[in-house]
Amino acid sequence: MKNKQTLRPSPTALLNPRIDAIFKAIFTQETEDSNMALESLISSVLGRKIDSLKITSNEPPVTTTKDKKMSFDVSVTFEGGERASIEMQGRNVDNSFETRSEIQVARLLNNNAKSGKKWKVKKVYQISVLNFHLPKDDICEMSWYTMKNQKGHELSQRLNVIYIDLLVIKKLLGTPVEKLTPLQKWGLYLSYADDERQKDYISQITQSEKGIMKAKKIIGHMSKAESNWHLQNSRDIGIRDYYTPLYNAKKKGRAEGRAEGRKIGLKEGREEGLAEGRAEGRAEGRVEGLAEGLAEGAQQKAIEVVHSLYENGASIELIAKSLKMTEEQVKEIVSSAKSN
Repeated sequence: MKNKQTLRPSPTALLNPRIDAIFKAIFTQETEDSNMALESLISSVLGRKIDSLKITSNEPPVTTTKDKKMSFDVSVTFEGGERASIEMQGRNVDNSFETRSEIQVARLLNNNAKSGKKWKVKKVYQISVLNFHLPKDDICEMSWYTMKNQKGHELSQRLNVIYIDLLVIKKLLGTPVEKLTPLQKWGLYLSYADDERQKDYISQITQSEKGIMKAKKIIGHMSKAESNWHLQNSRDIGIRDYYTPLYNAKKKGRAEGRAEGRKIGLKEGREEGLAEGRAEGRAEGRVEGLAEGLAEGAQQKAIEVVHSLYENGASIELIAKSLKMTEEQVKEIVSSAKSN
């Protein structure tokens, strides 16, 4: 009997929790394990223990036909009305992620506000786990944004946008588990849960954090279903299809840019070379002219000295020795003077 073909790389391979659909499935199963994992994740982000957690509709109501529809990955309420949306994002499409986050958290707050005489509303949190660096963000493991004025004074802290940068946390791989914060443990787990090469290290992390242990149990069970591997495979193909044209376009652009730059460089090089050549030619001309002038001046001076010595009775032989000239040269100068 032939073995059934499977997309699962090995019997122990785990699904990639950085794929949004897999991430969502871990935390929205409405089981005790799923709730414990979600409570642990949110607690690690907010820095406080979270109780009374409840999964809510993960798509806020669209108020008009012009509103942009968007599906939150995981939407929860906790502790008497605070609300959070947690999502996993693998790429920053069109570099508009910050704007997207502001729209999402504003809708969360609007959906959380109740009609009444008093402005009482619980805090809302847009929590995004990112597998990329935000271009406008400081490169740190967590960035927490609230509304502030130019002096840093906050309003009511009702609107909170939080980014978790997995690329920063991934660099902590191999750090002794006891030195990691809960957030760092979650970041490393999400980054390497599907990497069998890091199996032993990730096992240490899961053993140290009960919520992560529950997440591991859930994703282990999910990884047994072939349908989930088909889902992951289709997402992988979609990501590759998205990035391949971008890569090819950038590659083509770089090649064209190099070619154009080479043309411009050659033109500028020729112009600079001509300018340098002209400058060097002028300098050489000045040096040669000066040398020729000095030589001509020295020659005229020598003729005058020969005439003077000869007129004062010096012999041809004596003049030649004194001026380090040949007797023929002295005779030629004396003869030319007589003929003139």
